[in-house]
Amino acid sequence: MTVDINGAAHYLLAHDNYMILTHAHPDGDTLGSGFGLCRLLRDLGKKANVICNDKISSKYDYIMLDNEDFEVETVVSVDVADVVLLGKDVSREYGDRIRLCIDHHGTNRLKAELSLIDANAAACAEIILDLAETLGAQITPQIADCLFTGITTDTGCFRYSSVTPKTHLTAAKLIERGAKASLINEIMFETKTVTYAALEKLALESMRFYFDGRCAMITVTQKMFEESGSNESECDGIAALPRQVEGVLVGVTLREKEDGSFKVSVRTRSGVDASEICARLGGGGHKNASGCQLDCSLDEAKQKMLDAIGESL
Repeated sequence: MTVDINGAAHYLLAHDNYMILTHAHPDGDTLGSGFGLCRLLRDLGKKANVICNDKISSKYDYIMLDNEDFEVETVVSVDVADVVLLGKDVSREYGDRIRLCIDHHGTNRLKAELSLIDANAAACAEIILDLAETLGAQITPQIADCLFTGITTDTGCFRYSSVTPKTHLTAAKLIERGAKASLINEIMFETKTVTYAALEKLALESMRFYFDGRCAMITVTQKMFEESGSNESECDGIAALPRQVEGVLVGVTLREKEDGSFKVSVRTRSGVDASEICARLGGGGHKNASGCQLDCSLDEAKQKMLDAIGESL
């Protein structure tokens, strides 16, 4: 059942012992929303933890919290559009127990008792701030850091077409409440580990062009992780690289997982719908940023993507 912001706030006040689910291959929005909501609930006297299926990059240490010991009663998901995005372990344990889904993906297919979806929000973190204000909760500097992280990362530092006047107003509120905007942007957009830099070099060398240069595709393999010393926890920035090339309308990143399957990230420019492309392969997301998963060989994955992209180009 769909609920509005008041219904979701009432639900959060009425329950306790929360497990907050973030999506696998975590980004700044799912983590910022998750830890922001966790801090908010704890400040309201609730017990709450955050769980992620995959390792979280150390660059997010400043928003992290240690888990508390309690028996989980209420499961909430943030920035999760489909149960498969939770990852196998988290999905197995909590996928059928989600009571409240908070998300900003218009393509959301998650089955939950209650769903608070705002497809107009540039980031899930925007919705969390709306919830906090509806609850009358205090926005501490720590919560502000979490939510600002979610907004700035999911908007490419406010560069994407999803950004609205409300997005800027929300960011301004968070800065007023103590968010360290300059430092967070430096960490997220201007700092690379040595291992990530090595991985990015290998990824760029793998770039290939299709459809007269309108599509660029890069591949990140397990071998590249080994050669660079990097890992999946620090390579979320790679998805933006292929779209940055002049003339490219569709940028694709194929990231090989340990089981041999591929996580696909699609980034598009105006006029091409990334969610439409990914929906053809069982995925989804936003108009200019979407994803899917392909359980096949690399060659097959590339061809499936090219076939799907060809229908749009």
